Amino acid sequence: MFAADADFSRAHTANERFGGPAPLEHSFNLKNPTRADRAGRDYIGMKEQKETTSVLDDLIQTLKDGQEGFKQASEAVRDPQLKSLFTEYSQQRSRFATDLQSQVRNLGEKLETNSSAAGALHRGWINLKSVVTGGDDHAILAECERGEDSAVEEYKKALDDDLSQPLYDLVSRQYTDIKAAHDRIRNLRDTRKT
Repeated sequence: MFAADADFSRAHTANERFGGPAPLEHSFNLKNPTRADRAGRDYIGMKEQKETTSVLDDLIQTLKDGQEGFKQASEAVRDPQLKSLFTEYSQQRSRFATDLQSQVRNLGEKLETNSSAAGALHRGWINLKSVVTGGDDHAILAECERGEDSAVEEYKKALDDDLSQPLYDLVSRQYTDIKAAHDRIRNLRDTRKT
């Protein structure tokens, strides 16, 4: 037997005895891995924290607009069930925004605190103010759905972004509830056509 064969044989015997080869050691620092795929394999190349914070800030502003929009809608509708539903959605948006704000703080970043009227218009809630004065439940539902259209789109964009797996999971859970609210409001709007 050659010396190399003996070394291989000893290594093979050791592998069998101790359950296989030792795991490979990484020579790089995994400070902030992100998801490479849904199977959970990580890779280096995390998007910059500022970019992640920007994505979260956009969602937070969208949620704050929704919180205020649903609050105004709950005050304007006549139907007690709609009042209750809109109050529930307003509170839900507040909780979601708080959860995302906590994540921004965990990243060591400062929270964005300003929201412009142009931003609110883009996010679909500004027209609600003109509709609530009329008190027409169908029109209010239609404006709430328009605001929720924007929220659904913001969440889709965030989910297409390169978020870390824990952030992706949080945003995905919130998206599921946002989408369900959107669909419920659309169905209520359709059943109350005037």
